[in-house]
Parts: sequence; structure tokens; C-alpha cells
Amino acid sequence: MRLKHIKGAEETVLHCDFVIQDCINYKGKFKELFQNDHPIHIEIGMGKGNFILNMALKNPTINFIGIEKYDSVLVKAIAKLEQMSLPNVRFIRMDATDIESIFGKEIDTIYLNFSDPWPKARHEKRRLMSENFLKKYDSIFKEKKRIVMKTDNRHLFEFSIQSFTTYGYHIDHISLNLHEDRIDSIETEYEKKFSSLGYPIYWIEVSK
Repeated sequence: MRLKHIKGAEETVLHCDFVIQDCINYKGKFKELFQNDHPIHIEIGMGKGNFILNMALKNPTINFIGIEKYDSVLVKAIAKLEQMSLPNVRFIRMDATDIESIFGKEIDTIYLNFSDPWPKARHEKRRLMSENFLKKYDSIFKEKKRIVMKTDNRHLFEFSIQSFTTYGYHIDHISLNLHEDRIDSIETEYEKKFSSLGYPIYWIEVSK
């Protein structure tokens, strides 16, 4: 699907106070940015921000950082945040392949919501649940490692289960149909669309 370009998106992101511009300078000390010692949760591929903003609203004693690589998507999350008072959320515009260069051992939870499935076998290492990325996450988790994932892609979900468990993660919670199981979960924009059409949403929480 072609991403629609939004005029002025790059400039908006560059000058937004909610977007961390010099994020590499905060590596290992993001608590200084938030000015507290609260846990830090990140969402990789945050899209238009519905999930992370509502998580921040619901959990004021947790700091949230949303990561998105497309300016034209990030500006929509910025517009939403401008209408809210949420001191515990910030955004970073970046590609997740560089994540270990941005964070030190300071992250408590990673959310992977409806990530790109990269369906071709030769692109397996690009999947955010692949061993390639799990190794990167090792360097940013503070202590206990916790990953929460949602997807509508059955093949990606099955791949992720195998990848997590092979890498030593323990499955704490799992659902093959999140909404049918009536598990309390804040939805993403993408999730709302596809669950309303009757598609099952797969969900897993793992730790190590």
C-alpha cells in the first residue's frame, strides 16, 4: 500500500517539542528527559499513535516512547498529542534497525503492534520478532525482558512464537482471537478497522 505524503510533515516533525530530536544524546539517561525514574515502555512502529497515547493516558506512572519511521504518519500522532496533556509520552522518528544506538539498558517493555510481516523468506531478518532484532533488544532492556505483540497476520504470529521461544522467551499470555476472548486491550487504528470486519487479532506476551 502506497504511503500518502503529507505536505510539511518533515518540518512539523523537526520542530515538534514532543519529538526527541537529539535522541542519541539521551542514550542510557532517558529518565532525565522525563525527570523521573518511572518505567519506560516503547512501541516500535506506533503508526498514528492511538495505542501509545491511550496507554500513556491510562498509565500516568509509566513513560512511553513511540517510534515511527514515516513523517507523514508521525504528524497524525503529533496532532492528537497536541490536544492532550500527557507529560509521560514522547516520539522518535527513526528506523528500528538502529534501536540499539538510541537506548541503553533502560527499557522495561516493548510493544510490537501490527508490524510489517515481510512475507518473503529472504526478508525474515527484517521482521521485528526475528532473532536479528531480539539480539538488538537484549542491549536495551533494563532487567527483565518483556515483549507484547499483536497482529492480524497468522503466518507472522506463528513465526514469532517460534522465534521468541527458540530465543529463550517464556509465553506468559496468548490469544488466537483477542476480541473474542474479551481480553482488555487498547486498540490501534489498524486493529479497529480489521476487528470490525471480523478478522481475528492474534496477541502474545512473552518475558525472559
